[in-house]
Amino acid sequence: MSVAAQQQPWLHAPFGRVATAMVTPFQPDGQVDLAQAARLADHLVAHGSDALVLCGTTGESPTLSWQEQHALFAAVKDAVAGRARLIAGSGSNCTAEAVEATREAAALGADGALVVVPYYNKPPQDGLEAHFRAIAQAAPTLPLMLYNIPGRTATSLEPATVARLLDLPNVVAFKAASGTTDEVSALRLACGDRLAIYSGDDALTLPMLAVGAVGVVSVASHLEGPRISRMVQAFLDGDLPLALALHEQLLPLCRALFCTTNPVPVKAALALSGWPVGDPRLPLLPANDDVKQRLCETLAALRPT
Repeated sequence: MSVAAQQQPWLHAPFGRVATAMVTPFQPDGQVDLAQAARLADHLVAHGSDALVLCGTTGESPTLSWQEQHALFAAVKDAVAGRARLIAGSGSNCTAEAVEATREAAALGADGALVVVPYYNKPPQDGLEAHFRAIAQAAPTLPLMLYNIPGRTATSLEPATVARLLDLPNVVAFKAASGTTDEVSALRLACGDRLAIYSGDDALTLPMLAVGAVGVVSVASHLEGPRISRMVQAFLDGDLPLALALHEQLLPLCRALFCTTNPVPVKAALALSGWPVGDPRLPLLPANDDVKQRLCETLAALRPT
């Protein structure tokens, strides 16, 4: 733990400051490219990522089989070799499936699990509490990051519900992806220092840090990991002018990467940057020419740090 975190407990970041929500590379025939995944993971860790999130939304988890997810985790774990924390996406809208996936993540040696709010079946708050409680109790030694993204799930995990879950010692973090800093403030009021809140929106990382977040689960860090890491550290060091300048440099990229459905733009941007990671699997399609042109212009405009 840093000196700053020791002096201010809310700064404690169990998964580091910058966790990259890693894409899943595919070969031209559509199979998972384990060798490229290993190379990409090594590159990300060497360029600012304290943790990698595997098989999350950006990793196209809905289209990956369990066997593919396990193989991907093993390949990345070997490549990273303990240099970064590995967080396995293990959420599902079926509680039994999420329980089994989280147990498997623990067995595979994950450092944590990202568990998303159940999607489509729209459970009420007491159902959400029971869902996450079952997952946490099934793998009691595995740290969990709860993941709230109502734009994809149609249901939002309320701060009061999160607060009730904090009697579970392995519920340690929260990925806030509702698109508003108000969520961070509400979580801080309900949960205090017990919960480490991570921005789930690259464009809101600095604003969320200002109201109590401790880091970011980032997509843009595929391309600008060092700059994002510098921005977070500048804020923690109290160098607000530098943090703001870096935020403003990054903002056009953050917006471009979400100009259509994630991970379509980031996969195109990686290819444009010399990292062929393949097209997304259906029902997503590759980036069209307009998206590629915007990404080209945005990447070219980024000033060297």
